[in-house]
Amino acid sequence: MGRRHVAILGAGPVGLDAALACADAGRPFTVYEAGAAAAAHVRAWGHVRLFTPWGLNVSHRMRAHLPHAPSGEDCPTGAELVTRLLDPVAALPALEGRIRLRTRVAAIARTGLLKHEQIGTGTRAAAPFTLLLDGPDGEDTAEADLVLDCTGTYSHPNTLGPGGIPALGERALAHRVTRTLPDTAEPGRWAGTVLLAGAGKSAQTAARDLAALPGTRVEWAVRSPGPDWGAVPDDTLPGRRHLVDTSQALANGTHDRVTVHTGTHVRALRRAGDRVRATFATADGPREIVCDHILALTGYTGDASLYRQLQVHECYATGAPMNLSAALLGSAGGDCLAQPSVGIDTLRNPEPHFFILGAKSYGRLNTFLLRTGYEQIDRLTAAYTGEAELLPEGATE
Repeated sequence: MGRRHVAILGAGPVGLDAALACADAGRPFTVYEAGAAAAAHVRAWGHVRLFTPWGLNVSHRMRAHLPHAPSGEDCPTGAELVTRLLDPVAALPALEGRIRLRTRVAAIARTGLLKHEQIGTGTRAAAPFTLLLDGPDGEDTAEADLVLDCTGTYSHPNTLGPGGIPALGERALAHRVTRTLPDTAEPGRWAGTVLLAGAGKSAQTAARDLAALPGTRVEWAVRSPGPDWGAVPDDTLPGRRHLVDTSQALANGTHDRVTVHTGTHVRALRRAGDRVRATFATADGPREIVCDHILALTGYTGDASLYRQLQVHECYATGAPMNLSAALLGSAGGDCLAQPSVGIDTLRNPEPHFFILGAKSYGRLNTFLLRTGYEQIDRLTAAYTGEAELLPEGATE
């Protein structure tokens, strides 16, 4: 990948794989990780089991560097992914001293250039990036020639209200809303009535797990009037297939402590003593429930504010980089195992040498697999190896 200094944002699975690619190519690099340890997002859902087996979660670079990398058809939990794979990768000698923990990249710019200047020119491509950092010792800056944004999405959840905006009262009661997958093994944590919002795999997982708690009642708000729960014909992933079957059964009223409200969204939240009163909009008019907990699992999107000063072309529908989003939408596939393989041009942005990779590159689309992120690193490595410059399409020197 040449001698350009690479800034890798995020030490999750894809960021660590990118770091290994840089190490293998002899390219100088720094990984910036906001958490206290690598793979902070994965640790946050460590109690959750993946649908995909080890073979789809370990890159060929990781296998080359780890003599006893996990393999087989077992599906790991997030915690197992960390302890058996990601922690060992982060501790490899090839990455020693290259991962800056507790360091968040707050913003990125082209040194000496504003967003609208030197559009599509070699002058812009040659200017280094400036990174604004928030670290344990305060603010700092750093420079890089190539930036890989692998920051993921899990720290930027969507809100509850109609059309994607916050529900009335949601901002004031933000401290009462949980927006990450719950660990239902915590004794008594979810006792009482839980308002669950969302219909994706995170919400389905939460509904299944909460339904198993004897002291918990679930009021499940689902926006679609006829959800298909993301069913894939002839699904080859047993865990995903079972979760869809469970969700369909819950929607059919097979559980006396779970009520699924389809065609529903949350309009408002307000205090009701120590509890919260939620107002639903339904096809039959408004409805209210009083709950003890609010679990908003309505999806996640990446933080676009990082690159506000860069020339990034985002899809107006998905929020993903335009070229990649067009390829994904054009494939019209809802199965994460059947995503199209893309080349380096599809991963490019108008901003030279800036790439959004991993889950963040899929925007609002929920079909990303770790295998896809590793393939993105392969494309990038092949494009940069042995090349002095890689200009965006149509750029001039």
